[in-house]
Amino acid sequence: MAKAKLQIRRVYEPPSEEDGRRVLVDRLWPRGLSKANARVDLWLKEVAPSHELRKRFHGAPAQWAQFVAAYEAELARSPAAEALEELRALVKKGRVTLLFAASDEAHNNAIALRNLLARP
Repeated sequence: MAKAKLQIRRVYEPPSEEDGRRVLVDRLWPRGLSKANARVDLWLKEVAPSHELRKRFHGAPAQWAQFVAAYEAELARSPAAEALEELRALVKKGRVTLLFAASDEAHNNAIALRNLLARP
């Protein structure tokens, strides 16, 4: 999938005309953000990491590779697999922006998800 059609952005950043479909990929709604201001088109909680995985990885960027491997394993199982296919279909139709709330912009599930979706 073309990277130009798939981008990521913190949900707290102002929406852009270039975002296309805005898809929140976190399990929890972002703190302090109203649904109207977020302009989220779709909230796919099912593609977010499990609570256990998120908690285990939180604040441990040194374990990034282990997180990505465990996250991809979770995404291969239902219902995450079905939601991932829904996301793939959206990207095939046009531009999609994956939204995340994490403060770590270099190590978060949206990056791992974008990298997975960008593979041939």
